[in-house]
This record gives sequence, C-alpha cells and structure tokens, in this order.
Amino acid sequence: MNTSHLRLRGSIVALVTPLRDDQVDADAFAALCARQIDRGTSALVPCGTTGEAPLLTADEHRRLIEIAVDTAAGRVPVIAGAGTCTTASSVALARQAEQAGAAALLCVTPYYLRPTQEGVIRHVRAIHDAVGLPIVLYDVPARTACALSDETVRRLAELPRVIGLKDATADLRRPGRLLRLIGDDFTLLSGDDATQADFRLAGGHGCISVTANVAPALCAALHHAWDIADLVTLRRVTQILAPLHAALFLESNPIPVKRALHHLGLIADELRLPLTPLAADADARLRAVLEPVMAAEEQEARRCAAVMPLVWQESPFTGFAA
Repeated sequence: MNTSHLRLRGSIVALVTPLRDDQVDADAFAALCARQIDRGTSALVPCGTTGEAPLLTADEHRRLIEIAVDTAAGRVPVIAGAGTCTTASSVALARQAEQAGAAALLCVTPYYLRPTQEGVIRHVRAIHDAVGLPIVLYDVPARTACALSDETVRRLAELPRVIGLKDATADLRRPGRLLRLIGDDFTLLSGDDATQADFRLAGGHGCISVTANVAPALCAALHHAWDIADLVTLRRVTQILAPLHAALFLESNPIPVKRALHHLGLIADELRLPLTPLAADADARLRAVLEPVMAAEEQEARRCAAVMPLVWQESPFTGFAA
C-alpha cells in the first residue's frame, strides 16, 4: 500500500442534503459546510447515505461536491460519496467527483445485488483505476446486504490509493484485526456514532458521523480529547452525546437528523420519497434531547471559535501528506 495519502482523523461529518421545494438548497448546504469547519470538523462527506445519495440526480451530486469544495476552500478535505449498486455508475460518479475537486472518495459496497467478495474487489478496482483519488471503503451491511470480509479489506488495501475503511458494523474487535492484517497506516473510521469512543480505544482513527451534523463541536472535542489522552473530557462528552446518538436513529437515517437540523433553524423540513417525516412520538423524544445537548454544543463552539482561526492559519489542508 502506498504510504502517501490523506491523513483522515477525528470527527468527519456525513452531511445531510438540505432540500427546499424538492430542489437542493445550495445556500443552506454551504452554511452547513461552513458551520462544520468553524466548529472543528476535520473533513466533509457529501453525497453519502446521510446525504440521500440514491435520491440525487447526477447534476445534484456534482453541485453538492462543488459547494463543499468551494466552502472548504482548502481548509479541510472533501470526501465525496461515489458508490452505487452498479460499477459503471459508480465510476461515472467517481470521475465527476474528481472533476468537482473532491480530495477523496467514499465507496460503499454494491447494494441490492449481493455480489461475491471477488465481485466487490473487481468493482472497487474499476473505480480505483478510473480516477486518481484516494478511496475510503464503506462497509454497512445492514443497508447493503453486502459485507466486506477482513480478507477483502486486506486485498483492497494493496491498491495504491485505497487508504481506509468506514466501518459501520459496530464490531469493536475489528479495528485490532485489521491493524494486525494491514498496519496502522490504513485509516480506520467508525460509521457508528454510538460506539465511536470505543472504536478509538480499539485502535480506530476517527468517525464519519451523523451526529456531527447537529453537534459538530462536541464531536470534534470527543476525538481531540482522545488524541491528547484527556479521558475526563472524553467521558464527559461521550455521556453528553449518548442521548443524541440514540435519538438520531429512532427512525432510518437521515430522517431524524434532518428534523433535528430543522428544529435548529438550519434547513427546511424536507425529504424525498420513499423517506417520510419523523413520527410525532419520535419527534417529541428528539426535541427533549436537543435542548441540553445544544447548550453544551454552543459552549464548546465558543471555545472552538477562539482557536480555529489559528489552526487554519498554521496548518491548512494541502491535499496529501507523507
């Protein structure tokens, strides 16, 4: 595996796609991206599961990546979702993301078709060979019915630009197994908000987070606390976020997280079918959780605002690192 790649660490947000009158709300999306960067998020992921990627047109997909890249302005990398159930369409999205300025791709296993592991390997290799971008694999078998075996991850990691894995299996023994198989240079990112602190303890490097849409400063603080071995802060923030993690998965993602952002006044309350609005009882539970979490989030955001300009001045994102 090539050791020159993006250093993806900490809290990375799986961005929602704000809609208004069934059109992408470009202004709201740019504001969401800016809020994430200002509050310490280390990378942006548009057009993934949380972004309702299967419901986007190719033009919307491209435009969302362009907005994220323009808003980031080199401060953080943009990792574009580029996975579908077919290889040809995934390659097309990957090429489009590269042209739009993405720094890397997030490639989910082909859903619905249930290919063999050899089929998955050939699928990823086709995307890899079609573009020059680093690739983060995405394993979420609860949604795709197509899991990545550890051996498949190891084989794919031999490709020069396959740099990491987003693991949404909640298998906390897996980071250790993969580190032994592949080595610490391979980036392991949690795709399960509720277990992200334990994932770091198990050897992981960060989280591609749904919860970070709502509480980016707290999510960033959690990972920073781990990085500096501040276990008191790690436990405190984990406890604050736990009720929000649970509330954001009362129904299928991204239904609750989009309602939460609507309650915060950040986006319109709109989804595309077959997704439907959050049920009233779940919404009541979500609202009860939001107030105390957001009080802590705003406090952390004020602290973050004091230090982030210095961070961007000293270490802007430059694309690749040895």
